[in-house]
Amino acid sequence: MLDDSSRTFTPVIQPPHEGAGLPAAGPDPLTQILLGLRLDGVEYGRCLMHAPWAISFAAQAAARFHFVASGNCWLHTEPSGWMELKAGDAVLLPRGTAHTVASSPEVPPVALATFDRERVADDIYLLRDGAPAAQAPSHVMFCGTMTFNLDPLHPLLAMMPEVIRAGELAQRDPGVPMLLDAMEREASLNRMGACGILARMADVLAATIIRAWVECACSNSTGWIAALRSPGVGKVLAAIHATPEQDWSVPELANIMGASRSRFAQAFKESVGESPARYVARIRMFQARNWIAQDGMRVTTAADRLGYDSEASFSRAFKRVIGHAPSKARSPM
Repeated sequence: MLDDSSRTFTPVIQPPHEGAGLPAAGPDPLTQILLGLRLDGVEYGRCLMHAPWAISFAAQAAARFHFVASGNCWLHTEPSGWMELKAGDAVLLPRGTAHTVASSPEVPPVALATFDRERVADDIYLLRDGAPAAQAPSHVMFCGTMTFNLDPLHPLLAMMPEVIRAGELAQRDPGVPMLLDAMEREASLNRMGACGILARMADVLAATIIRAWVECACSNSTGWIAALRSPGVGKVLAAIHATPEQDWSVPELANIMGASRSRFAQAFKESVGESPARYVARIRMFQARNWIAQDGMRVTTAADRLGYDSEASFSRAFKRVIGHAPSKARSPM
């Protein structure tokens, strides 16, 4: 039975557990950034389908989440091709990549927008195909749309794969299989309030999937996460991301690292792949775009908060980094 009492839940990604490659005592720079990473569940759908079926999901800025409650099915993206999803499996598409979910790869897909969706609560809907309601569905899925408090081009979000599959991370984080089991039980019992509880579980599971993926990525010797784990550069990156509105100077950042300006600039560029000034400019504009797009902040207010003397100079800097005027940030990214 579906409920009508769901509220958006915003989980905080907790520091990775001891033994995952992170120090046990005191938060390191990576943990500091993870502590500030949040996602909000925006919309959820319970999908009751009868084989054969195939649904195409258009690309979007927000993340997509799928949990297969019953019936094995398939997921397709252009970068990865087809992958089989079994009952009790879950996937996260962190950048909302266009994809298809189908009972079989041979079934022609139908766009999600063409289905009639029954609104159950403010952020929960029921989706059925054209089969009679009395006929038992061959597949039951729980789908969600989620937003991050990060810009789509944020280094952490940008380096995530197009699809993160929960089953592949289960051995790294014992919380993943426990959450999958709990969601499967809740979906199968079909009790009062099931959708509201599943929505909250989906938010937590998505956060856990991201944490488990970060732990796996920590073993990489190159890339942004490796730079963040660097004893010197990591402190600098954590400081920039903690207060992106600050107009950081090279001497200030070098002081955080405890190095000369020249040694700091060289170490930063070798680790991160770009100069400190360019990196700071990007992160500041990412923050500005989130202020404007998600918080509805006026462009003049964003310019003032970032310390620009005029809206015109801010707009030029914004366009140079983002590629369009700040006024266009109010449209879906």
